[in-house]
Amino acid sequence: MKTTFTLLLTVCLTAFNTFAQDLALVRENKKFGYIDKSANYVIEPRFDDAKSFSDGLAAAEQDKKWGFLNASGEWAIEPQYDKVKYFNSGYALVLKDDQWQYIDKNNQVLYIPATEEKLYDFEDGVAFWRQGDKVGLLGTDGKIVLEPTYRTIKDIKNGHAKVEKGDDLWGMIDTSGKEVIPAEYEDIGNTWSPNGVYGKKNGVYGIIHNGSFNPIEGATDVWIFHGDSQMTYAERDKKIGYVDSSGKWVIEPQFDKARAFSDGLAPVADGKKWGYIDESGKMVIEPQYRDAEVFSDGMAPVKDRDWGFIDTSGKLVIPTDYDITAGFAFLAGNNEKGFINGLARVKSKKGWGYFDKNGKLLGDKWFENAEPFESVE
Repeated sequence: MKTTFTLLLTVCLTAFNTFAQDLALVRENKKFGYIDKSANYVIEPRFDDAKSFSDGLAAAEQDKKWGFLNASGEWAIEPQYDKVKYFNSGYALVLKDDQWQYIDKNNQVLYIPATEEKLYDFEDGVAFWRQGDKVGLLGTDGKIVLEPTYRTIKDIKNGHAKVEKGDDLWGMIDTSGKEVIPAEYEDIGNTWSPNGVYGKKNGVYGIIHNGSFNPIEGATDVWIFHGDSQMTYAERDKKIGYVDSSGKWVIEPQFDKARAFSDGLAPVADGKKWGYIDESGKMVIEPQYRDAEVFSDGMAPVKDRDWGFIDTSGKLVIPTDYDITAGFAFLAGNNEKGFINGLARVKSKKGWGYFDKNGKLLGDKWFENAEPFESVE
């Protein structure tokens, strides 16, 4: 019995290591490759150009043609395209013979209704579908999910997108095309959250939550809810405080600048210096930094000479000697500048590298370029 259990455990661990790993695109000696979280190459740097993994595959260029790699560095789709986009929802846009088309991971073309309009990337299972001055949604089965109805559909985030019909009034739809917030607001947040979406109606700002519009007393601006936080920040009389889903001021406006709560703390500016408050509004990390970002994975970027990282106690773990720009990561939908799954990507005079939460440089190594780690299965 013990032998059988050991064999099963070995098989499971092998399968996990084979099918679930985090890889990052890096450049060394002017060639791109992919490393694991030990800073070891899983795919040796041999490409003149390449992109991060997305939806299990990574685009790479060979002999001036683009194809897609799997996590072992083998060609899942041989190089044959002039340009390619990222895979999402099982499909990627590729350019061949001056024509864009969707392909799946087996390099099969997705047949869609004929159109002379631009094709758009899939996101959360749908892509924009434009006809003339109206836009709708296309599904991954090649069928229209939502007939072109709106003048504008913004980027899909958290399975929702803000929409406008042509009368300068905004609402929000989900990926089935259902209008979950009526298009009757002069302004609306661009990110859906179960805790609410800010909106502006008849000149009044408020929070749209569970089908109700909850006005915020005196608000002149509001920001989106971040992550699972039950508060967002808003402005009144040129000062910033925090409100909940009901539109109630939980922390009265008193700060010159502020950002979202995460890990129970939010960065706020008192004059020109930034510190952090807790959810009661108490200053728990005194204002001392030139700039500060929200916490992620228990760590937050703070700026003095340049950028470094503190933990939730306020301890400076990584000195303020680095740049934390998102670089080109935003092209793959990743614009995080802090810690992600235990690692932070930074830039120094020596190049790009990754720090863990103990302040240790991954592999004690710097690269010419480095992008965020992406989960590959």
